[in-house]
Amino acid sequence: MTPTRKRRLIIVSLVLAAVAVAATLIALTLGENTNYLYSPSEVHAGHVPADATFRLGGVVLENSVKRASDSLRVDFIVTDRFKEMPVQYTGILPDLFREGQSIVATGKMQGDHFAATQILAKHDETYMPPEVHDAIDKAKHAQAPLAGAAPEREQ
Repeated sequence: MTPTRKRRLIIVSLVLAAVAVAATLIALTLGENTNYLYSPSEVHAGHVPADATFRLGGVVLENSVKRASDSLRVDFIVTDRFKEMPVQYTGILPDLFREGQSIVATGKMQGDHFAATQILAKHDETYMPPEVHDAIDKAKHAQAPLAGAAPEREQ
């Protein structure tokens, strides 16, 4: 092998190694920063990893919003109409936040309640995030008895 070919081979090997290291670091970083969306039914079923940051999606239950008089703390309940999850949030809520509103809250579980660090409210009455819609549909199918199953007839 000539010295020129040997030098090229070393350079190509170093470039490939650098690309492999960069791709590995990017993949690990993206995996750590992923926040999954769960419904209250999925949280109650235990699908959420312990101590994980995740997004909780659902509807703010009517007559559940309680504001602290001495701070910005707000307690409310998020529901997917099958299960309910108490949420605590300290901060300024979005202008569109209200009871009966679909929201997505980011945070962690703390005991039996969800401690939110960010609240996002939808801006349109007809829009629901696809993840929330899918989670509500899954909960409906899990709760509903098998539809279309006709009782057996005696002959």
